[in-house]
Amino acid sequence: MCPSPQFLMLCRASQRNQALFLVTKMVMPGGGEDDRRSQEKESKEESILAMLGIIGTILNLIVIIFVYIYTTL
Repeated sequence: MCPSPQFLMLCRASQRNQALFLVTKMVMPGGGEDDRRSQEKESKEESILAMLGIIGTILNLIVIIFVYIYTTL
């Protein structure tokens, strides 16, 4: 049983509208000076957080090593 042509046309129109909606949501506005500053600030914050994560991981490994040595003696 084949769907009616009107139903198929409605489905195609709906898909086209959804695609246009997605495309318009993904378009980035023109970058101004404020956008660049905020992106640079976020980049600095992310690099600081990444460094803190690395330092925390190293400290955790040192603690694990000391606990291992302490428990084996």
